[in-house]
Amino acid sequence: MKPYRIIISGGGTGGHIYPAISIANECKRRWPDCEILFVGARDRMEMEKVPAAGFPIKGLWISGLQRSLSLKNIAFPFKVVKSLLDAGRIINNFKPDIAIGTGGYASGPLLFKANQKGIPTLIQEQNSFPGITNKLLSKKVKRICVASKGLERFFPKDKMVMTGNPVRQDLLDITSKKQQAIEFFGLDENKKTLLVLGGSLGARRINQLIEENSAQLLKDVQIIWQCGKFYYETYKAKEQKQLQVKAFLERMDLAYAAADFIISRSGAGTISELCIVGKPVIFIPSPHVAEDHQTKNAQAIVQENAAVMIKESDLEQNFMTLWKGLIQDSKKQETLSKNIKKLALPQATSHIVNEIEQLLNE
Repeated sequence: MKPYRIIISGGGTGGHIYPAISIANECKRRWPDCEILFVGARDRMEMEKVPAAGFPIKGLWISGLQRSLSLKNIAFPFKVVKSLLDAGRIINNFKPDIAIGTGGYASGPLLFKANQKGIPTLIQEQNSFPGITNKLLSKKVKRICVASKGLERFFPKDKMVMTGNPVRQDLLDITSKKQQAIEFFGLDENKKTLLVLGGSLGARRINQLIEENSAQLLKDVQIIWQCGKFYYETYKAKEQKQLQVKAFLERMDLAYAAADFIISRSGAGTISELCIVGKPVIFIPSPHVAEDHQTKNAQAIVQENAAVMIKESDLEQNFMTLWKGLIQDSKKQETLSKNIKKLALPQATSHIVNEIEQLLNE
């Protein structure tokens, strides 16, 4: 049998890129001789991250429509036409057996052309509220792998499979790493630890919140504060014995293992990790992402009594009350931990590739 040829498109943000890379790695593990080609949007982060992960990538001249009136929107129709032509050319040259999309601008033209040419297609939707690209593609694709309940509002029910989002495999057993984590970060093992996550670039409002309330918080916990590379120079002088300031965290497994409480944004990939980690979480969704995805993602977890959420606009008035309510209520902590862990789907990548295998063999 000739080796499978698999084309994958997903990008724009880490939330689309890392699931795509995880799926590619699992395909390679399962079929070592398979050929994989990525297709991304030119000038977006996938053009750097995908080759770093060891896979070839082709770029399309595509971007989204600007929400505000912008001269960039004038070029949009031309970009769509050019991207569709280029996507068709890439497919004709590569001759894939299947096309996979994980969201982002480039997956639209690529999967549209794959569907047109009768190539089996699969999309993976990370969020509880889908983006425009996946909503449009869902009408024609063969399979839709989802990570949240209730998506039949947006997608054909008969095509949907609940798989979850791909996550780092080193998070599957963090309980056994607690002592190693305490030593790695030089923590006081008699004190509870708060882990603050703002994503690799950092979250301005979360950073301000920790700066404003650090004296109060340190009465209850020691803090590992991942402020992001954009903000590290601003906040590194705040570091003290009980308050560690990090640009980024290379050992996320140990950061999660050390944590007793977590404050975090609510991107889909982060939520999938936090479900596996199973610690009490306060979500502070970013209000600046497309279609307010993060608020909807967080609400889906809050509805299961598995986390608490506070909007950025309410932080000044309500954060410390919320924090005190959580830190002083061990029963609530236990309930949140237990319930968020119930939502974990640790074998997501394997399940997604099972669906790919099924389509390849149909």
